[in-house]
Amino acid sequence: MSRFMSPMVRRRPTEPQPTPEAQPITAQPATTEPAAEQTIAAQPAEEELEPTEIRISEGGYKQIRDESLVLLSQGISHRLEHSPDGPFQIFVELDDQKRARFQIRLYHRENPPREVNAPLPLKASFQPIWVLLVPTVVTLIQFSGIIPGIESEGLSDADKVMNGQWWRCITALTLHGDSRHLGGNLLTGYLVLSMMSYRISLAKVVPFLAVSSALANFCVAATVQTDFRSLGFSTFVFAAIGALSVMEFRLMPKESHGLLRRFAPLCGAASLATFVGLGEHADILAHLYGFIAGLLCGFIPNKKSLRWGAPVVASDIFWIVGYYAIFVIGWAFAHQ
Repeated sequence: MSRFMSPMVRRRPTEPQPTPEAQPITAQPATTEPAAEQTIAAQPAEEELEPTEIRISEGGYKQIRDESLVLLSQGISHRLEHSPDGPFQIFVELDDQKRARFQIRLYHRENPPREVNAPLPLKASFQPIWVLLVPTVVTLIQFSGIIPGIESEGLSDADKVMNGQWWRCITALTLHGDSRHLGGNLLTGYLVLSMMSYRISLAKVVPFLAVSSALANFCVAATVQTDFRSLGFSTFVFAAIGALSVMEFRLMPKESHGLLRRFAPLCGAASLATFVGLGEHADILAHLYGFIAGLLCGFIPNKKSLRWGAPVVASDIFWIVGYYAIFVIGWAFAHQ
């Protein structure tokens, strides 16, 4: 049985094995009750000794390590043992159990356990619907042909953007090449925004994601500058992926997982962005800039509100109006 010992431990006393003594062989007189004598003689050997130790605590490595340090600081001898069932255990002498239990209770009362980042629940959310309503409605208008030339007026043309038509960075987010393009962005966007909605109300985040997505489109135009056109809501989706990964990174506890473990959300998000963002007609630069801009947006919410999940409140309506206003302003400039 594997175990580790504290510096001040006392091993469990083992009963000394009786050593056989030489007995003179003598003739025994015949007796009429041999069975009774044998039973009486066997009774002392069958008596069990009372245990000298008692288990006072059981738990994981970190818990038992801290409790062992508490007992050591109070000069209480004890023994640590790793149970075959998994948890670690602390044993003390019977005479010390009351004092040991009191010190452990006192330690936990003065040092309550810290809250751990709970995993995100996987269930449907209605919050992403009002966010995805903008690209859905505008794209359906685009496909229906109700407004002629809407695509040419709204797509991001690098040459025109660099010549002052900055609004194309906003309007391009609401247009799509075909139904498959729209469906993929809506599905991925819904999944990412649903997970984000259980950390914080989307109304407090999506206006910043919309602005950062427009800035990402502008960075693409500034990088390429000429002969480049793009459209699609995927820049916003990748910004949301980056923001969610930073939120999870900020909530990852350092005590139980270590520093490297905290980077798992960022590495997972980067892998997902690489896997989803590469394709035959994918705007790789827009996905990259959108992801980077989203990383910055992940630092905007207060950490306390992320841990407990900021509820939807009445004042969120102003953020929602601000989100819609960004696209209304963009299309207002496009039609002037």
